[in-house]
Amino acid sequence: MTNVLIASWLEPELVEELRHVDPRLNIVYRPELLRPPRYPADHHGAAFERSPEQEERWLAHLADADILFDFDHTHHDDLPELAPRVRWLQATSAGIGHFVRRMGYAERMPDTVFTTASGVHARPLAEFVAMSMLMHVRRARHIARAQAERHWERFAGTDLEGRTLLLVGMGSIGREVARFAQAFGMSVLGIKRDPSDVTPASLHADELYAADALPRLLPRADFLVLVAPHTDETEGMIGAAELAALPEGAAVINIARGALLDEPALIDALASGHLGGAYLDVFAEEPLPEDSPLWDMPNVLVSPHSGSTSDRENRRIVELFRDNLRRWLDGKPLRNVLDAARLY
Repeated sequence: MTNVLIASWLEPELVEELRHVDPRLNIVYRPELLRPPRYPADHHGAAFERSPEQEERWLAHLADADILFDFDHTHHDDLPELAPRVRWLQATSAGIGHFVRRMGYAERMPDTVFTTASGVHARPLAEFVAMSMLMHVRRARHIARAQAERHWERFAGTDLEGRTLLLVGMGSIGREVARFAQAFGMSVLGIKRDPSDVTPASLHADELYAADALPRLLPRADFLVLVAPHTDETEGMIGAAELAALPEGAAVINIARGALLDEPALIDALASGHLGGAYLDVFAEEPLPEDSPLWDMPNVLVSPHSGSTSDRENRRIVELFRDNLRRWLDGKPLRNVLDAARLY
């Protein structure tokens, strides 16, 4: 038997689906030993302290586990020592590269394969981008302020048709964002790490470039959307010079990681009026500090890293996990294997 330990909360019906994948799998799910969820698909859970007896039981499950569903968020530091038999860990997030490097898991767990949840969050994040662009052109923040003040005055917004979207990152999320944008009649410029032998149309883009084309593409962008993973190459890639290169009134949407964007430079560009707006789901420091100017800026949407979360998220992750379990048992390559060097 292969022991599969579920390390974060799942709906009971999804656990039952996992138990029916193959009789060779022993699915271990002990919700009473896990952090309780604060909202649907909450994989970190609320603050929780096990009793000594509960901790002993949990450590025994870790010691016996061959496969982990999710990281054990109660034992980040000593997971390699507590779970020495684990040969595969299926994450519930796509962006685990920097966490794995920070914890030294690749070196401390050299025989363990890490797979990401890449693709699971494409639809909700693409909808977040679509919402942000519509809010921007239809002036949703203006409408909300006028309503709060009970002020009636007609105004004009604009529309998305014919606008240009510059997408930095053309993975599964970027492709879905591009598909939505084309449905709005927008022009899509895509930046991909290696665009060779890839046709733009296959990614729902009109034009496709490598990262070195960014400076000459920025002046064309009505919307700059960051979707790329956080790597050494992408860290700080959008700074004061890049923001200044955007057309006046352009908007920035960040659904990648806060480290890609120079936050003080963004605040300056917004305060000066050069940028028309910023729609942010990720930040350099999370939670966003209470004294950050971003909270009070009238042309900024602050989302608490929730653009990807959905009450359907666990269903999508379990579908991926089920497929990977069958691949594991059949000796086939797993989907979404993390490249620890590239960090995605």
